[in-house]
Amino acid sequence: MAQKSVLITGCSSGIGYDAAHALTKRGWRVLAACRKARDCERLRGEGLESFPLDYADEDSIAAALDEALSRTGGTLDALYNNGAFACPGAVEDLPRGALREIFETNLFGVHDLTARVIPVMRAQGHGRIVNCSSVLGFVPMKWRGAYVSTKFALEGLTDTLRLEMRDTPIQVILIEPGPITSRIRVNSIPHFTRWVDWRNSARADQYRNSLLKRLYEDRDGPDRFELPPAAVSAKLAHALESPRPRARYYVTTPTYLMDGLRRVLPTAALDWIIAKG
Repeated sequence: MAQKSVLITGCSSGIGYDAAHALTKRGWRVLAACRKARDCERLRGEGLESFPLDYADEDSIAAALDEALSRTGGTLDALYNNGAFACPGAVEDLPRGALREIFETNLFGVHDLTARVIPVMRAQGHGRIVNCSSVLGFVPMKWRGAYVSTKFALEGLTDTLRLEMRDTPIQVILIEPGPITSRIRVNSIPHFTRWVDWRNSARADQYRNSLLKRLYEDRDGPDRFELPPAAVSAKLAHALESPRPRARYYVTTPTYLMDGLRRVLPTAALDWIIAKG
């Protein structure tokens, strides 16, 4: 039986890094893409096939897919759209450029790569596209408006694509993690520094007392309910290998809890609970 191939984005650390190694151990041929060339070099030193892919750069996306297909002989069994970043800040303090930048990566780049992969999968007669969303793809959270908006949009785009692919052999799947150990908080700091003029914000005191402490704190141990990236990799394996994969996979207790609460509570009550958190 031929070895199956999967292209994974955002493999430099966290969820993507764990997924690349986990699927390799399960016998997949993993094409592990990273935004930065130095991260690709590091992964190659660990025995992975790795090359650059920057969602914000159309030429990079095209070149990366060409590289993947050249390695596999023109086929690709699965795509895992994992790469994303966050830009913290109150919604009223987010300039247009900040939203444009995060949407280029978290949504437009994901869509671009997916649209390029679909003809390959249609021609070969099978394929699975898995998009990594978040619990913040269906409930909001303060200070995370930029990230939340991209994930809400990704959920809508993915759900629509799943409906449209029903007449094809391509399956479209969402993974929705809650708190997972990763570098997303640390990696968000440069975006926050670049875009958010918090000192001149009407919420400057709230930044000092809340967001800044969260961004720059040295934590002892994981957050409450936080799970390691392996928890996501386990759901990803099921999404890729099950004969009948689910449309969406929840990861972590908060994701299950928030889905239940949004179904039964009025908006005001749900807002109160989320705001308290």
